[in-house]
Amino acid sequence: MRKRKPWKIIFIILLVLAISLGVFIYQQQYEPSDLLVKVGEGLLDNAPEIFSGEPKEVRDLRKQEVADTDTEGTSQEYYFGLLNEEEQRGYREMIDGIKAREKEFYLTIYDDDTVNKVYHAVLMDHPELFWVHNRKQVYKTTFSDANYCMFSPGYSYTDEEMQEIQAAAENACQEVSALLPEGADDYEKAKTVYTYLIDNAEYQESEDDQSMAGIFWKKQAVCAGYAGAAQYLLEYLGVPCIYVEGSTAGSTEGHAWNIITLNGEYYYFDATNGDQPEFLEGDAVQLAEHKTIIYDYLCPFPSEYEMTYTPSEEFPVPECTATAMNFYVLNQGCFDSYDYQEILAYCQMRLNNGAAVVRFKFSSQEAFDQAKAEWINGDAIQEAARYYMTLYGMSQVEYHYGILENLKTIYYMF
Repeated sequence: MRKRKPWKIIFIILLVLAISLGVFIYQQQYEPSDLLVKVGEGLLDNAPEIFSGEPKEVRDLRKQEVADTDTEGTSQEYYFGLLNEEEQRGYREMIDGIKAREKEFYLTIYDDDTVNKVYHAVLMDHPELFWVHNRKQVYKTTFSDANYCMFSPGYSYTDEEMQEIQAAAENACQEVSALLPEGADDYEKAKTVYTYLIDNAEYQESEDDQSMAGIFWKKQAVCAGYAGAAQYLLEYLGVPCIYVEGSTAGSTEGHAWNIITLNGEYYYFDATNGDQPEFLEGDAVQLAEHKTIIYDYLCPFPSEYEMTYTPSEEFPVPECTATAMNFYVLNQGCFDSYDYQEILAYCQMRLNNGAAVVRFKFSSQEAFDQAKAEWINGDAIQEAARYYMTLYGMSQVEYHYGILENLKTIYYMF
């Protein structure tokens, strides 16, 4: 008996399959040319993933248009504008994933430096994303020989806590708005936000101190929280505001502050340094009905501010050169030279207007040193104190003072 050759068996199997396929084609009423088109379309659809290994989600991300502006909020997105086209696409992908609170999601950027740079830009442009961890707690998976990654930012709060914090932030917006006079200009808005933050928060380290959540929710934060909250409120009011990080002269600790735009010019805005409850000598803080707000850091002279704080080199920031909106310049409390009678008259004018705190600054070191010699080390203040007692029919008065050497300012509280 002869054995069948294996190739004949294979031929029979292929013949059966061909007949079955023919029946299927007939049942689907496909012409031979249509079948080729269908097969071709399938190959084209899957070719990118077959040959590049990219998931469909990544290919879809690459097809999306990248919005030039923040279409859902009020952020000016200063740092977005400093990114290249590839980084801007990753920026939008990050925001979408974070807003959806996705545990992990794809990005069309992948190397560590680019991902870190883009993530930092997102955080500095969007203080309202308070629920995401800072960049030290970010994880990502980069796939071998691929130009995309899986990003896992991590989140700080539960859904219930997020709702509480968001409600507190919205309430802050309403409270600040209620403090503004009708027709307030941008400087008045900036000053109101500055005052509001200092009156309603304390500089204190805590679990929530790195974002606006600390300010609005727990009423405690460090510089990052103050700067984020200021940015959130000012952009809500339509005042352009940039979050800035940098270093502090003579310290290993970093610092965060803001740059705002007033009348088309850039000014520094540092609410953290404005909140110094122990600034005045003695127990003056207990005598004041409210905190003594240090307005020196509301639009300070750039040359003076930059002696202490230097922006990070990661991103360029606008150069601040203007002084017109400085608190003392606007209130006629800035003096180019020192004259005892001129300073005394200024103090008397402030006391006549019911001021509890008298403050004045000098634009030159020489004038400041002369004033300090007479008003702090000498007894020039005695004449102002006697005027205060006469004004209010008092037999004695206690006063306290404070000095900001770096900003050439002298304070008195009666």
